[in-house]
Amino acid sequence: MAPEGAGYNAPMPATPEIRQFRGRDIAPWLDDVARLRIAVFRAWPYLYEGDAGYERDYLSAYARSPDSVFVLALDGDQVVGASTGLPLADDQPAFSAPFRNAGLPVAQVFYFGESVLLPQYRGLGVGHAFFDRREAHARALGRFRWTAFCAVDRDGDDPRRPSGHRDNDAFWRGRGYTRQPGMAMQLDWNEAGRGEVGHALTFWLRDWQEGGA
Repeated sequence: MAPEGAGYNAPMPATPEIRQFRGRDIAPWLDDVARLRIAVFRAWPYLYEGDAGYERDYLSAYARSPDSVFVLALDGDQVVGASTGLPLADDQPAFSAPFRNAGLPVAQVFYFGESVLLPQYRGLGVGHAFFDRREAHARALGRFRWTAFCAVDRDGDDPRRPSGHRDNDAFWRGRGYTRQPGMAMQLDWNEAGRGEVGHALTFWLRDWQEGGA
């Protein structure tokens, strides 16, 4: 907790070191990523009440995939941010179903799982580094036309929305991603104060063959 008193300014943290891991090399970091997901996603808009069993099931797909990637932000030995990705075909079927329904070839999509960063490290360029590293990893694999991710849908007038909250839509569009209103999936997770609730998540895509280079 910051000490009270006029004129106190908390020191800005140093820009974290960015490190990247692939495939089986991500295994030692699974618990760190799980803890970060629980901590960061508890806030709006996910309101996720962390569950170790859910985390094990969710992250197991990344642990199995030889082409998965973890991009980590470290402050010394502490993991303060994480960004993940894997070939969509290696993820759980629920994630690829909207692509199959839309007639898009799942084998040509690299899926970005999440980017989670502790609040005090935001505004230091880490978000762009996360996208840069994952996109470079996907393109180096040489078989993907699209990179994609999904984001939870929330009503604009939801009373739980924090005052002054800014969505990431402008950032994502600036990175070349387009929201796909007809492509959504359903996921259930424990929501703080409500228990297990179904949630709609809409996909965003970047097509590297249409001005994406």
